Amino acid sequence: MTFDLRNVISEPDESIDAANARLYAAGFTDGLPIVPPTHARIDAMLRGRGASEHIAELAPLMASATREAIACCAVMAGCLPEYMPVLEAAVAAAGEPQFNLLGVQTTTGSAAVCIIVNGPVVERLGINYAGNALGPGVRANAALGRALALTLRNVGGAVPGELDMATLGQPGKYTFCFAENERENPWEPLHVTRGYTKEDSTITVFAAAGTMEVRDDCSSSADELLRTFALSMTASGSAGTAGMLTGGEALILLAPDHAAVIAKEKSRQEAQAALFETAQLPASVLSRQMQKHLESSGITEGTRLRVARSPDDILLMVVGGTGFKSAYIPSWGGGSRSVTKRIES
Repeated sequence: MTFDLRNVISEPDESIDAANARLYAAGFTDGLPIVPPTHARIDAMLRGRGASEHIAELAPLMASATREAIACCAVMAGCLPEYMPVLEAAVAAAGEPQFNLLGVQTTTGSAAVCIIVNGPVVERLGINYAGNALGPGVRANAALGRALALTLRNVGGAVPGELDMATLGQPGKYTFCFAENERENPWEPLHVTRGYTKEDSTITVFAAAGTMEVRDDCSSSADELLRTFALSMTASGSAGTAGMLTGGEALILLAPDHAAVIAKEKSRQEAQAALFETAQLPASVLSRQMQKHLESSGITEGTRLRVARSPDDILLMVVGGTGFKSAYIPSWGGGSRSVTKRIES
């Protein structure tokens, strides 16, 4: 069913229960209760900005995500009006060709689109970057991630079992949004490494295949700690067809305590280089049938399988609160490049 706003918008006299039942039956919700999208709520979300303006073309339906359609999904997800510029930037980034939204939305894999926020907007909107940043409890994180997921589902058409063909899926497909802990980052923040200024507010979208906790409260040197991370990144069961263990990018969320240990001895670039050199496996560790399958791509028994195409494709961020527990987030193995965009006020 096409996301025609005439069939979605709730009348003022429609009860919350009736609106939820109607939109759930039409396939426009994620299974959780939504805020009924009335004209008044959508207008409040738009704040007088052009409702019909095209923000992005979203796969797999290649449908136009207008500002009004995005605002409708924002209402349903529980967003506040001030979240809209962040959400619009995320939708625009997901629609960029290099992100490969068609693949991300229709794969049998477990790709989820996560939003990473940087810059002054983080404090202004109260987006969580400290303890439990990837978990529940903060409206901005929960609503922004959910609004993007609803927009990609409703406008893009990635309805589970129809065009979203995920074998398992993952919880991140409900909502996946967090900010970088720039206060405790010993290096420059992520968006600065991608060509923006520290004063810019940005979002980065990343096609995440899941999350893996990395715990090491024993290693006191950068090399030993980075070795722990590198070993955690070598998930040989995810070997792709181009000598990759995942999709060619890797996201490391360093807890501040881990970042402090590494930064005493290494720059960000040195840490990336160390991970690139260490996080690899010989193709010979794969099953024989997988090795045979990869031969057509020129991969032999002695080929080294890496987690990224270059050290720069290992993205390092500082996220979280106290504790020596970080996370590795592999990118979707089908091929997607993360995209960063400035948030327009």
